[in-house]
Amino acid sequence: MSKGNIGVTSDNIFPVIKKFLYSDHEIFLRELISNAVDATQKLKTLASVGEAKGDLGDLRVRVTIDKVKKTLTVSDHGIGMTADEVDRYINQIAFSGAEEFVNKYKDKTEAIIGHFGLGFYSAFMVSDKVEIFSQSYLPDAKAVHWSCAGDPEYNMEDTIKADRGTDIVLHINDEFTQYLEDATIESLLKKYCKFLPVEIAFGKKREWKDGKEVELDEENIINNVNPAWTRKPADLKEEDYKSFYHELYPTQFDEPLFHIHLNVDYPFHLTGILYFPRIKNNLDIHRNKIQLYCNQVFVTDEVENIVPEYLTLLHGVIDSPDIPLNVSRSYLQSDNNVKKISAHITKKVADKLAEMYKADRDDFCKKWDDIKLFIQYGMLSDEKFYERAIGFALFKNLDGEYFTLDDYKAKVRDAQTDKDGNLIILYAQDPDASYTYIERAKAKGYDVLLMNGELDVHAMSQLEQKNEKLRFVRVDSDIIENIIRKEDAAKDNYSDEQKEGIRKAFEALLPKADKLNYYVSFEAAAADALPVFLTQNEFMRRMKEMSAHQQGMSFYGQMPDQYNLVINTSHPLIQDLFAKLTESQEQPTAEGDPTTEGGPTGEADPTAKAVTKFTLSENDERIKQLIDLALLASGKLSGEPLAKFVNRSVELLS
Repeated sequence: MSKGNIGVTSDNIFPVIKKFLYSDHEIFLRELISNAVDATQKLKTLASVGEAKGDLGDLRVRVTIDKVKKTLTVSDHGIGMTADEVDRYINQIAFSGAEEFVNKYKDKTEAIIGHFGLGFYSAFMVSDKVEIFSQSYLPDAKAVHWSCAGDPEYNMEDTIKADRGTDIVLHINDEFTQYLEDATIESLLKKYCKFLPVEIAFGKKREWKDGKEVELDEENIINNVNPAWTRKPADLKEEDYKSFYHELYPTQFDEPLFHIHLNVDYPFHLTGILYFPRIKNNLDIHRNKIQLYCNQVFVTDEVENIVPEYLTLLHGVIDSPDIPLNVSRSYLQSDNNVKKISAHITKKVADKLAEMYKADRDDFCKKWDDIKLFIQYGMLSDEKFYERAIGFALFKNLDGEYFTLDDYKAKVRDAQTDKDGNLIILYAQDPDASYTYIERAKAKGYDVLLMNGELDVHAMSQLEQKNEKLRFVRVDSDIIENIIRKEDAAKDNYSDEQKEGIRKAFEALLPKADKLNYYVSFEAAAADALPVFLTQNEFMRRMKEMSAHQQGMSFYGQMPDQYNLVINTSHPLIQDLFAKLTESQEQPTAEGDPTTEGGPTGEADPTAKAVTKFTLSENDERIKQLIDLALLASGKLSGEPLAKFVNRSVELLS
């Protein structure tokens, strides 16, 4: 028996391990299982080159719990360790046996997980004491027993062990007794070890018989040792990809739209399968994230540093031994390999989408509404992706037809180019609310796009920046003659005084609300256009819409909604109001000339005229009706005001 001190530079190494080295206590199990799989893979490698003789036998890794002894044991039948190797790999912290092994057998080994040498010591996060029982594969090697109680001092002695391999026995601390519960351990094994390349056994299988759950003789195997992403695409059918998708996400019942199989050997190693899911709501965006693996060991589902942010909306698996990890394998560090991997994934996704578009455009159009969010997000956040995607990014019009930008520009250029040479692309966000405006645009032979997606406003602004003399304008933002102006605006013959009278009459009856401003203006629009209509500045509306989804733009979100109530001076109803205003101005007063306060005699002067006295009160109901018609046409009349409008309409018809 020998005693000694573990080769560390500070007596405080164990408190550091327990509290700071690993971010999550639960990953101790992943580290120990990974070491066990490493040991098994090493044995397979040695056997393949003739250095390990005889039948390898049972190679399963087993996890067992003893609630009476309060121990959790991880056992393997791998390469095992001699006393010298225990001293070298365990007593000298941070000396990585796996790294040394890979260097020696770099042309033979394929799946050595451990890189960091500290994985074993994660066991002390949850244990008062840790023991190792190990029997090397080497002939005549003696079994060794090592133990440590969570301080630099250890004990090591010869022992007797019946089987080749290593048992790691954790004496669980009273603070972490949850790791003695079957449900907890099985959950962690399924989380971290679900696709390890060596079978992991935990307990026995169970099934329901005669109304109760019974234990079977068959071992409960946690993992799939041959997951789809490790196989060649040629060996997989569409059903295999769908089956694996549901294996990854058991609670996801919808089928994915399509997949991309990644398989790269140079200049880095990368395998994986990415799925385009159907996203129905915000909850879907935050679930079923891409899972990152390192040689089939689960690392994290926080992959923002590995794939571009917009591709984190995808589902699936990425596996690469070349992605640098910290000692806990929980956080990623940015380096050149990561950047290369990210760039490759971006290109692979773009190439796949372009291939789908070219191969079957109709099928691509059917998928577009489901994948639009991914494409727009990528185009907005990645210039290279934009350049690749602009050729297959689609726009849908109100007739359900799909176009690329170039196709659509060619379709509407002749009709929708204004007098200044700007190509105006009309769009609607709520076709029902904008129905009146849409119909008037269609009557002129114009086409209208449906742009009601979460990122459409951002996408339109991006396209305007990249395409000179291209403008997107919402179809209900103004009358169509103003949106696509073919000639200079017409003028009316009303005086400023007359317009001021009408303006005040309308302003007095406009609805009042917090953060809502209406401004009254006049325009000689077409005689068959609405008598009164609402317009809203396209830029300000977009800024407010963007502020709902983009940090740093809250200023716009706090600003009041501003609408321009345009009075169409060419419409007969408005001309009638002007006529009534003129009549009221020309009627003599009953009290004499107001400029002389009745004159010297105090008698009324029958020839005197009232000066700029606005008396349209008898027309208030008509004005209110006109205002409500404008609000109704823009989808902004509801509730009590709508009910009053209906009642008033009935009264006016009576």
